[in-house]
Amino acid sequence: MTVIRLGIIGAGAMARHHIQQILKQTDTTQITAICEPNKENYHKAAELFERAGQPVPPCEPDFDKFLKKYAKHIDAGFIITPHNQHFPQAKALLEAGKDVLVEKPMVMNAKEAKRLIKVRDKSGRVLAVAFNGSMSPTVRKAAEMLRSGEMGAVLTVSANVWQEWEQFTRGQWRQDPKISGGGFMFDTGAHLLNTVADVLGEPFTEVAAFIDKRQTKVDILTVAIARTASGALITIHGCGAAPVTDSDVKVFCENGVIQLGVWGDYLKVQMRGEPHLKPVELPPSLGVWETFVRVLRGEIENPSPAENGLRMIQLWDAIKKSAKQGGELVEV
Repeated sequence: MTVIRLGIIGAGAMARHHIQQILKQTDTTQITAICEPNKENYHKAAELFERAGQPVPPCEPDFDKFLKKYAKHIDAGFIITPHNQHFPQAKALLEAGKDVLVEKPMVMNAKEAKRLIKVRDKSGRVLAVAFNGSMSPTVRKAAEMLRSGEMGAVLTVSANVWQEWEQFTRGQWRQDPKISGGGFMFDTGAHLLNTVADVLGEPFTEVAAFIDKRQTKVDILTVAIARTASGALITIHGCGAAPVTDSDVKVFCENGVIQLGVWGDYLKVQMRGEPHLKPVELPPSLGVWETFVRVLRGEIENPSPAENGLRMIQLWDAIKKSAKQGGELVEV
């Protein structure tokens, strides 16, 4: 099939991680152009192409100029920029007739999410969010087990994620709320919110939360409780000042328990009558870009659509609202 011509928007550390993976997929993808205003970031990205023995794509620092110059030369865009740039860049690419994969979180708030879904629908293009959890076989299997009814009704969910995030992000845009839209819970913690929203597959209706910024401008510690439309009860715990990184989500159902990691790194199941949780063996994840390629080729359904991005952001908006009101219960 035709090789996808890709425009990379952003060439920071995370973007370079993705570029390294995409450079191994020359049978499906050609990176045609890069948009990156920081010269050092672009030079570091260029070195990846040189080491891979591939031509270095041109760079246009200004996004509007990039689109005018290279729109005819790309089929899709991969947005890997600070959070506040996701909405305008995704909107512009969709309106230009390009398929879009955007890094997490999809946009800054629910209002932007709803607007972007309308743009996607009008454009007829594909829009996916690069959550490696949603795009993993483990999260997809967990969601399938819950949807099939074999686990019975979901009763409660205990969702936790922790990382030494505050120290690692000091002085970076990730701790500027105008750019990031939040702190730990909307960055690393976005994986937790998304995985919970994904596997449950239903709206949240009520939320109560507390946030501790720990002398920063953004959330570092977050605890919340929530209820879904079906009545399932959820506890959410994010610690961005922990000495290590890990996650744990347990879904307690009528017929058993599902345990999984927010990044799709593992899945365990314990059915009624069984003595302990057992690992579920699944094929390794393809990674976000190769998964997106399969979506574009019609081989699989979009595992991380904008609708799930909206549910996740609606949950985050409610957490912020409740915390601002001293932990009062708010409707989603």
